Amino acid sequence: MRDGFIKVAAATPDILVADCAHNRQEIVEKAREMAGNGAKILVFPELCLTGYTCQDLFWQGALLHRAEEELKTIQRELQDVDGLIFIGLPLRHKGKLYNAAAVLNQGRILGFVPKHHLPNYGEFYEARYFVPGQAFDGYVDWQGEKVPFGQNLLFHCAEVPGLCVAAEICEDLWAPNPPSIFHAMAGATLIVNLSASDETTGKDAYRRELVGGQSARLICGYVYTTAGNGESTQDLVFGGQNLIAENGTILREAKRFANETIYGEIDVERLESERRRISTWQPESKEEYTQISFHVKQEQTALSRFFDPSPFVPDDKKDRERRCDEILTMQAMGLKKRLDHTGCKAAVLGISGGLDSTLALLVTARAFDLCGLARSQITAVTMPCFGTTDRTYTNACELTRRLGATLREVDIKKAVLQHFEDIGHDYQDHSVTFENAQARERTQVIMDIANSCGGLVIGTGDLSELALGWATYNGDHMSMYGVNGSVPKTLVRHLVRYYADTCGEPELAAILEDVLDTPVSPELLPPTDGVISQKTEDLVGPYELHDFFLYYMMRFQFGPAKIYRIARIAFAGMYHDEVILKWLKKFYWRFFSQQFKRSCLPDGPKVGSVAVSPRGDLRMPSDASVRIWMDELETLG
Repeated sequence: MRDGFIKVAAATPDILVADCAHNRQEIVEKAREMAGNGAKILVFPELCLTGYTCQDLFWQGALLHRAEEELKTIQRELQDVDGLIFIGLPLRHKGKLYNAAAVLNQGRILGFVPKHHLPNYGEFYEARYFVPGQAFDGYVDWQGEKVPFGQNLLFHCAEVPGLCVAAEICEDLWAPNPPSIFHAMAGATLIVNLSASDETTGKDAYRRELVGGQSARLICGYVYTTAGNGESTQDLVFGGQNLIAENGTILREAKRFANETIYGEIDVERLESERRRISTWQPESKEEYTQISFHVKQEQTALSRFFDPSPFVPDDKKDRERRCDEILTMQAMGLKKRLDHTGCKAAVLGISGGLDSTLALLVTARAFDLCGLARSQITAVTMPCFGTTDRTYTNACELTRRLGATLREVDIKKAVLQHFEDIGHDYQDHSVTFENAQARERTQVIMDIANSCGGLVIGTGDLSELALGWATYNGDHMSMYGVNGSVPKTLVRHLVRYYADTCGEPELAAILEDVLDTPVSPELLPPTDGVISQKTEDLVGPYELHDFFLYYMMRFQFGPAKIYRIARIAFAGMYHDEVILKWLKKFYWRFFSQQFKRSCLPDGPKVGSVAVSPRGDLRMPSDASVRIWMDELETLG
């Protein structure tokens, strides 16, 4: 349960309709199996102790009595099972019959939650037997204890403070005003649903969307358990489509018609963080709710959930292509608006033959097309200096020509050498002064060319570089509009590849492919035998790691220890643990120390959920101390 993860399980037992003793045995066996696999929240289907399809047998006192007796047996048999267990049964209360969920913890019944919305249409006729449950309807005398009875019961985990569980039953979710809405607003972070939803063609897709959508709307975990083929009788077939969702993502789904048990880990910390972040999430009064504590043993949850090593890049090819086209359009539309607003008919950018400047030129070309402007009014300036290689120089020139932009070459070696002489810097001293003088000279050149042609300087730096502060202050850090400012390095690569795959021009695609194959480098140090000698990732670390760190720190506010834990899972077999930890320390140090550069960034289009603009997503003091985060990092490894 460290880091806020809690393992949950949804089981569809092989029941026999109206055979409570058999069903009790199945429930006990499944509960022990789920607990043995580390689950702390165990959910069974609606009316599973008797079977949902008992029909008029629900009027038989013998069936109702036997169900209650078998529940008492379950209490005894599961008193050593650790977890919160939800079991569906028909329950008599105050002279009426309810479709209810019994909630067990360590051999005790903590509460009974009745179903409120009773379907009485089509193949359903629950109102024939049951009455709707209310928010609170007193107590049930059970085994010498007064057990709360009502919809508005919240079960709080004493060992995991953020874990608050509430229940609804089947149709409750399908209604216009599901009880889960009110449960979540009262503080529930996990909703469980005991269901017996029969199968019809296409219903599985709707059910999946319903569960996923509700978990997103309520920013909660959602465990949906439904009846399987043991319920199938007469005209009805049940499929056991169990689902586990978290904030709009389906974490696990059972194979239909197989009576499967599924497991998943709900990240309670992530849900709490998201609720704090969303200002429109306003909790409501809990006065109408009964608060009930439950206990589980403190254990570390073994994680089986998938952590994508490339969280900014969709894994599915179709989704990735759609995302790439959307982002390219957003970048171009942002630039189009700036061009329209300023009345600029020209644009200027530095072109190096690297990924970022390539993407910036592709975006600028698309923006000019949208504006109805000739691409020849885009001036791409190549500025060879001490570190420029033939490969990048050639790619920069050919790319510009293929796109129809105007190529301009300004060799800055003499200007930089003169600057070194002016400030007394030795050419043999390849320190930061040697590098930054070139970056600032390039920026001065394109700024002045833009002035001379009435153009707009287009920035090329990306989100990953800004997060790490891998930019020269008042050099490549500055522009009049930064089109790549919220695009991470791992996504830049896919945007360029998408353009290569879809441009329909083999010669242009070949150039883009070679750009993609070129090592990432600012080319500020002299090459070795004509080959790039300065590789960025050798200095600051792999961008795929830094993008992963950035995503989970910014999007979900995870701390260093949690990021390290999930990074080890995501990059297992790719990076050793000590390598991940080394670059995670580097990431935090650079992120905090370089905020002053991000505090004065130029405008640029926000295209994703993570961005570092001081006008939007990151309001951070430039001189904040990193000590707390570094102290935590020192405890790892």
